[in-house]
Amino acid sequence: MSDPKTSSRKKPRRRIVARKPRYTARTADPFELYQLAVQSPEADLSFVARHYRRERGRDPLHMREDFCGTALLCATWAKSRGDRTAEGFDLDAKTLAWGREHNLGPIGAAAERVALHRSDVRDRGDRPADIRLAQNFSWSIFRTRKELGAYFKSVYKNLAKDGLFALDLYGGTEATEEMEEERRVEGGFTYVWDQARYVPGTSDYTCYIHFRFRDGSELKRAFTYEWRLWTMPEVKELLAEAGFRDVRAYFEQSNGGDEGSGVYRRDETGATCQNCAGWVAYVLAFR
Repeated sequence: MSDPKTSSRKKPRRRIVARKPRYTARTADPFELYQLAVQSPEADLSFVARHYRRERGRDPLHMREDFCGTALLCATWAKSRGDRTAEGFDLDAKTLAWGREHNLGPIGAAAERVALHRSDVRDRGDRPADIRLAQNFSWSIFRTRKELGAYFKSVYKNLAKDGLFALDLYGGTEATEEMEEERRVEGGFTYVWDQARYVPGTSDYTCYIHFRFRDGSELKRAFTYEWRLWTMPEVKELLAEAGFRDVRAYFEQSNGGDEGSGVYRRDETGATCQNCAGWVAYVLAFR
């Protein structure tokens, strides 16, 4: 169903200090670079759990990560508390194996509370999740309303009765431009987001991630994405049609610079990001 690399974030919103002083195209591990440059599991999980707690009055315990890739969110969730469990779904065996070794292995006994499934994200899990996430725009692999609607319906059916589904979305005036965007990552490499092709008649979208290094070498097209660029109204409407009773938008607030602030405020109109060159938002759907 999905490309094995469908768990990437377009514009990472915070820097993470790399564990190695220097990388090259020959020695670097693409999965490690991706996690360093793109993912922020503690922030994502904290945001979703906080809103679940405010709405439901209790802590969520069972988390499901769709398009989990290396299962970094699953590992982070399980090790955070001894009563938390997680499930991750992805189709790529190599990516899952890397995650078991590098993310689950280091957390010891907590890994026993994580179940990874090489399976379609529309398949049922071991049990309904309190919170379920589809991060880093991975769900955009569904490129028709029928496909995306069917995915949202499967999420609704396999979510706890008081569950919360969270996904992220991006847009803005630059979202449809064919362009490259570079960002230096502390530790010795440059992350490159390459919006290579956009088709206005269908909103089909081809993007790549490249990594460039201080020695002049490059990992070109380390990750490839064939997506559809969805709009906020389309996503909210399809979630409502799937049965979700309450769908909310939270836009990242500007810090006045090129990078986002990491602070998200509820904003159903997007007024805080009107005509922004690029914005990122969470969509929270309560069952």
